[in-house]
Amino acid sequence: MTDPRPVLVVDLGAQYAQLIARRVREAHVYSEIVAHDLSAAELAAKRPAGIILSGGPLSVYEEGSPQVDPGLFELGVPVLGICYGHQLMAKDLGGEVAATGDREYGGTQLHVQAPGTLLQDLPATDTVWMSHGDAVTRAPEGFRVTATTDRIPVAAMEDRERGLFAVQFHPEVSHTSHGQAVMKRFLYDGCGLLPDWTPTNIVDEQVHRIREQVGDAQVLCALSGGVDSAVAALLVHRAVSDQLTCVFVDHGLNREGEPDQVEETFARHFHVPLVHVKAEDRFLAKLAGVTDPEVKRKAIGEEFIRVFEEVARDHAGARFLVQGTLYPDVIESGSKTAANIKSHHNVGGLPEDMDLELVEPLRDLFKDEVRAVGAELGLPEEITQRQPFPGPGLAVRIVGEVNATNLAKVRGADHIVREEIRRAGLERETWQAFCVLLADVASVGVMGDGRTYENPIVVRAVTSEDAMTADWARLPDDVLDTIASRIVREVPGVNRVAYDITSKPPGTIEWE
Repeated sequence: MTDPRPVLVVDLGAQYAQLIARRVREAHVYSEIVAHDLSAAELAAKRPAGIILSGGPLSVYEEGSPQVDPGLFELGVPVLGICYGHQLMAKDLGGEVAATGDREYGGTQLHVQAPGTLLQDLPATDTVWMSHGDAVTRAPEGFRVTATTDRIPVAAMEDRERGLFAVQFHPEVSHTSHGQAVMKRFLYDGCGLLPDWTPTNIVDEQVHRIREQVGDAQVLCALSGGVDSAVAALLVHRAVSDQLTCVFVDHGLNREGEPDQVEETFARHFHVPLVHVKAEDRFLAKLAGVTDPEVKRKAIGEEFIRVFEEVARDHAGARFLVQGTLYPDVIESGSKTAANIKSHHNVGGLPEDMDLELVEPLRDLFKDEVRAVGAELGLPEEITQRQPFPGPGLAVRIVGEVNATNLAKVRGADHIVREEIRRAGLERETWQAFCVLLADVASVGVMGDGRTYENPIVVRAVTSEDAMTADWARLPDDVLDTIASRIVREVPGVNRVAYDITSKPPGTIEWE
């Protein structure tokens, strides 16, 4: 079995680079995000079936603006330029790009002059999303202009003979009426691809990869009970069967009832060997006095590995460790195309002297793809549709020191938040709903006839597709009222509840 040939999304600084990759995958075609400074030879080595040049905030003529190796246009691989990528293609191939003074932002009327390949499914006039200052004023030789707007003469162009296509608008955003149809035309007609990136094929491909990597060695799986580690565990179990032992490290940072749920689901329902390591004291000792979130994550990641190495010595010297690392984890932990936003305990937080080799079958997948693979593997809905939970657990939902007292506060409040969200039937409408304890902050309150000076809890609920961007959830007032009243009444040491209405960006979903 050969790996699928990817459609490479060249990140030119766009806020939508991840969204472009998602849209390609929604068309059932595999995609990867790559840095703009890769040479044409490096791009060719990845065997791309197509290349998409993303948008970007700068002018193509601005000093220090992202550029590409012009040789990529000579690879014989179909290329789609979007916004900045459209302008870059025009500039590099001899067209003209100018600051016309006619900036276009938001919904814009596109006039289709000649449908060509990309615009076949669009009406003669359609609404598209624009965000640009410069514009292509003359297409390169050999290109056919297929669309204009009232302000710019080259809103879309293509050279079908060379497989080069470009649009000034953003087909990847939902505000462009027929944007996904444009993407599909590039993928299916421009690149000649089939929609075969499906859960069934993903399972078959990963099972093959796992068998090749692992051979006949023993494998341990870091199991948390969440959807990511659950799907990773079952993929590996399908590949190597009884070579796998799952290890649940109870670090004491879980939500209420989670250890019992893990035991119930895996030991009884799936008959996967499970080792339950109770290590709360070890983790709390490592976290004593620690308040910096990056130090927390790295301490938890390192202690995880140390525990696994101890378990491995008791299991015939297991050589491999399975983790449920996802594509957004990799992106957020820093790469050539992304700043290091935060270290994930299972990516940037791993110690350098780790004895176990990693197996990460979900490393190329977004969360929705993981859920689909889980359903393909037969996981019950209560696991596949479970809301995300960070690997470091409640430790990164305590702003301040992680200790037994603070854990009891945030765990109790979290239970109330999730219970009320579930009662209101809002679980599917929220990507994540949880709370954060501000352990280093105290506020004045009144309970009964007495003054209190206790911690505040911040409730956080967001909507999202893939956690790369998120909006705060507009929870009903009565639900928020019930949550706040119950937390103050039922959780000792908490006298105030606030609601976080920050989207991502500028904030992240988690506070730490």
